[in-house]
Order: sequence, then C-alpha cells, then structure tokens
Amino acid sequence: MTNMKNKFINLSPPRFLILVFLTLIILGSLLLMLPISTTESISFIDALFTATSAMTVTGLIVVDTGTAYSLFGQIVIMCLIQLGGLGIMTFAVLIYMALGRKIGIKERLLIKQALNQTSLGGIIRLVKKLLVFSLTVEFIAVVFLCTKWCPEMGFTDGLYASIFHSVSAFNNAGFSIWSDSLSGYVIDPVINIVITLLFIIGGVGFTVVFDLWKNKEFHQLSLHSKIMIVGTIAVNIFSFLIIFILEYNNPGTIGDFSTAGKLQAAYFQAVTPRTAGFNTVDIGQMEDASLFFMLILMFIGGGSASTAGGIKLTTALAIVLATIAFFKDRNHAVVYRRRLDYQLIIRALALTVGSVFVVSIAVFILDLSQNAPFLTVLFETISAFGTVGLSMGLTGSLTIIGKIVIIFTMLAGKLGPLTFAFAFAKQTPDIIKYPSEDILTG
Repeated sequence: MTNMKNKFINLSPPRFLILVFLTLIILGSLLLMLPISTTESISFIDALFTATSAMTVTGLIVVDTGTAYSLFGQIVIMCLIQLGGLGIMTFAVLIYMALGRKIGIKERLLIKQALNQTSLGGIIRLVKKLLVFSLTVEFIAVVFLCTKWCPEMGFTDGLYASIFHSVSAFNNAGFSIWSDSLSGYVIDPVINIVITLLFIIGGVGFTVVFDLWKNKEFHQLSLHSKIMIVGTIAVNIFSFLIIFILEYNNPGTIGDFSTAGKLQAAYFQAVTPRTAGFNTVDIGQMEDASLFFMLILMFIGGGSASTAGGIKLTTALAIVLATIAFFKDRNHAVVYRRRLDYQLIIRALALTVGSVFVVSIAVFILDLSQNAPFLTVLFETISAFGTVGLSMGLTGSLTIIGKIVIIFTMLAGKLGPLTFAFAFAKQTPDIIKYPSEDILTG
C-alpha cells in the first residue's frame, strides 16, 4: 500500500493530470447514470461520452442534454464543464487554501502544466486571479442573459438557462439545454453579443486578460499578448467576411434573413469554430467551402492558458512566422522586434505534427467504421480534437467504436498530444553531440 501511495505521489505532472482527468470523467459518468440524473435509460458508453465531452469542454453529444438528463444530471454536466474549463488544479488550489495546507513545489509544477505556463513565478497568484475573474465574468453574463430569458421563460427557468449557458459559453463548451442549440436566437442581438463575448474572452487566454488589466498601453504588453490580441481580431474579422460571403445566398443558413440578420448570423458562426461549439444555423446545411474553412479554424483553436482547444493560435502563428523567415532567408523568426526561440518553433512543430497524427488515425478508423461521407467524418473528428462541439449530425448516430474513437480524440485534444508524449515517452537527455550532416528536402 505504501509503495502504491509513493508511486501515485511521485507521478510526473503530465501523468498525474491524465490520471486525475480520467478519474473525474469516470466519476462523472457514474453520476450521470444515476436514476436521479436521467429521464430515460442511459448506457455507460453514452454517459462516458457525455462526461468526457463536458470535462474536455467539447460539447458533442450522443443524447440530447435537455431531454435525456434531469435537472440534477444537467447540473453534473455544468460542474464538469466548470472543472474542465478552469482546470482541475485551479480548484485544487482553492481546496488547499481552504484547508490551510501549504502548496509545495510539486503542486506548483502540476498547476504550471495544467495552465500551460512557462514558469513557476506567481503561479498561485495567477490561479487566484483566474478563479475570481472567471466567476465574475460568468456572473455579469448571467445578469445580461436574465434580461432576455427571465421575461421570456419566467424567473426560475430563465435564471437557470442563463447560468447554464454562461458557464458553457465562457468555458468554450458549447453545451446547450435546447436541442437546436441557440438557433432560436439567430438574430437576437443580446444573445449574439453576450454569448460570443463570453467564449472570445474565455478563448483568448487568462494571461492575456490579466496582462491587459495590468498594462494599459499596447507596447507594454508581453509578446504573447500582442500576438494573441492582433491575431484574434484579424482571424475573427477575416472569418466573418468569408462566412458572410460564402453563405450570403444559402437559404439553408443565412440566405433568407435581412441584411442585419445575415450580419449577426455570419458573425456568430464565424467566431464559434474557435472551440466555442454553439451554433445559430444548421451546420449540415452550410456550403462545403464554409465547412472546409471552419475545419481550419477548429484545428487552430483559441489561445494558450485558455478554456479553448486546438493547437492554439500562437502555435499556428509561430509556424507561419518561421516559414516566412525561411522564405526570406533569415535565421530567426521575428515579430514586434522580438526573436522567437528555436525551441519554441520546434515545440510548435511537434505539437502540430502530433495533432495531425492523432486526427489522421481517428479519421481513418471512423471512415472504416461509420457509414458517413468523408467530409462529415473529418468535420466531426476535428471538432472533437479542437474541443469545439460543432456537428454535422454524425455524433448522434455513432457506433460504439465511433464513440470510443471520439472519446479518445476529445481527451487528446483537451490534454494535448505533447502531454501524452511527455507522460509515456521515455525521456532521453541530449547529452551526446553527434556530427551534423545534411539531407535533401523539398
């Protein structure tokens, strides 16, 4: 027993995070199978899928959240979303502080790994700010959503809907208590603005938000914050224009709306692939070109140290900047008069290649085991890996094999391929230096 306890305590941060994540998912699955949680019989694989989707803040569902689960079941899902979005270690720190226990170097390393930070400095202070900031933003959003839904549904139902969708949106989960997500509010400005602001703020990254709070001038911000802010604005504007143009005359999506309605619907659907998962139009009716563009957005995802998934915007931009530097015959990628470190580029490449490998394996298995068009399979897989939650309708008809594949894909997308690589690959320090030799490329 002592040996097992020591092994558990001495687990590396990546292995410990994976173990805790899996433990909470299993616990969530068991809670969702209780009679008090459901309105109909739910199989273990469906409960496991739902718990994994909630814990990884994905939003893909195999049973309807609003009809298959009772109020208690929906609250369990909401708690899993909050745990998965803000991070297990964030709540662990809160419990440690409540119990008056000291947070040692081991715990700090785990928090650093969980929040994707580069150093241990100020990590506990960051966690405290993160918790207060997140709950404050969610509370403000609930107030605004209540102005719409309380008069419409009554105070109790309106308040609950506001809380559930606020938590789901801020954590980029995409879960909704309605079967058609937010399609009933496609041209409602309050819902469009509040929900999108929630998942944009949650997806940009907490370090960026705190940096903006501390430094009012753009030139004072860290390089990461500058890239994330400019990159997010540029990608969102470009995405809006692409979706607006491609779907303008599509009667299955925004074609029948007024110009103002088209602008709202195009805006919402342009920003939601950044791992938010809500939809106000039928995804299956969108043009193939729009779907392909959304595939790219879902794969890239949001920001590091955020509630979003994907390979992250900064990872994609680091690779693009390195490519531009190579074409210009420069030795280093430079942005805002700062040089990107060689190891950072290698890490970005490793993360991207690992992600492509995971998605490729999942697509291959699903294409063999599911009776669905290739684009639908690819869309569902990347949506799962990017923890987005948008669906073309395949998830609800997945076979057991398909559900298992998507479950592992969601886990890989949330924790990241590098976390699994560091957890299980044997680390071999680069002690011996071998002579270099060129190979032909290109």
